[in-house]
Amino acid sequence: MRILLVEDDLDLAESLKRRLQKAGYVVEMAHNGTDGQFLGDEEVFDAIVLDLGLPEIAGLDVLKHWRERRNTVPVLILTARDAWHERVDGLNAGADDYLGKPFHADEVIARLQAIVRRTVGKADNVLEWNGVQLLLSEQQAIDQNGQLIALTAIDFRLLRQFMMHPDTVHSKNQLSEQVYEEDRIKDSNVIEVYVNRLRNYFGKDFIKTQWGKGYRIGPVDK
Repeated sequence: MRILLVEDDLDLAESLKRRLQKAGYVVEMAHNGTDGQFLGDEEVFDAIVLDLGLPEIAGLDVLKHWRERRNTVPVLILTARDAWHERVDGLNAGADDYLGKPFHADEVIARLQAIVRRTVGKADNVLEWNGVQLLLSEQQAIDQNGQLIALTAIDFRLLRQFMMHPDTVHSKNQLSEQVYEEDRIKDSNVIEVYVNRLRNYFGKDFIKTQWGKGYRIGPVDK
């Protein structure tokens, strides 16, 4: 799951990035409104964490720009401003949630998980598909026989992507963007290795190959 973090406080941004990575997110960063707006326009993210007090272009103007361009990516606003009407302005401009500074990183992660789940119609913090459960907070899975599976970071990211979007066909390139950190080489050919590892956990038919297109866990198109 790819997150864009737009925050001009470098120490805060690095600290939050590490916590998000530990929670299983692939994080891209921008430190001003210009770069953040550009990345939001040009790349696909599952959610954006956006500070309002940005240099060059204010965070609220960045958000308005995205919504005017019909970019519906979920946005969590971070703000050090106490005025209630500024928070209302952010929500009215299209934000999905807001969090005041100072904040605890665990709350950022919890709010991100909640807004992303709502976007794909998931109600709670456990994903289920064909007898497999994925425990999002614990980054563990339970197989069809009730056995707890300890997942690696990449296993978790890959399985979460499949289970959040079970009826979507994911190409190797798309999956590599979802599981690799920004500073790692995104080798899409290695994705097959990780797909096969998940098949070893949950059965060879759990992840299906859509020939010439990619993989999915929902029914394969004929």
